[in-house]
Amino acid sequence: MSQSRLKIEVARAALSEVDSGMVLGVGTGSTVNAFLDELAGSDIQLKGAVSSSRATTEKLAETGIEVMDLNHVGELELYIDGADEVDEHRRLIKGGGGALTREKIIASASRRFVCIVDESKCVKVLGDFALPVEVVPMARAFVGRKLVGLGGRPELRDGFETDNGNLILDVRNLDLLDPLKIESEINQIPGVVTCGLFARRPADRVLIAGEAGIRRLG
Repeated sequence: MSQSRLKIEVARAALSEVDSGMVLGVGTGSTVNAFLDELAGSDIQLKGAVSSSRATTEKLAETGIEVMDLNHVGELELYIDGADEVDEHRRLIKGGGGALTREKIIASASRRFVCIVDESKCVKVLGDFALPVEVVPMARAFVGRKLVGLGGRPELRDGFETDNGNLILDVRNLDLLDPLKIESEINQIPGVVTCGLFARRPADRVLIAGEAGIRRLG
């Protein structure tokens, strides 16, 4: 089964997590786009959605779903998003699309976070995928040196600016055997907005599409 087909299958499976009338938190990326396409063809009628990026806001507008401000809706019942890597403890690396800060905010503001991926995203230990770190532009070099001190090899994501007006450093070679510890250490570096480790706030459930069907963690 092709990866695009697996994304459709897991997107379809995620519909069972969504109830009509809710305000839904929505992530960013191709799997989320597949989910929104499936949602548009379903009988589910949302009150609205909180978007994690400009790209998702545009997609929601195309789908006819009202985009709402998180400041005005309070705690969300559910957040749906993909991931770049997932381990068996439902900890994630996110931010390949550069929306990690808003994604982490919405995930933290939601009672439940359901992550939807295909089986290629599943790993035993996080870290094959470079860890995105969003940084304030003036702190880029300083943060880079601190990340080197943690054993990482940071590389500026060339020509990219986040929706928040910041930069992304993609960091390889970090030891992520204890992702909660590394997440805290990186987030405490002055100039870091946040990193793409979702260990402090992991997914509550992960839906994984594979050749054998849908597998669930949590």
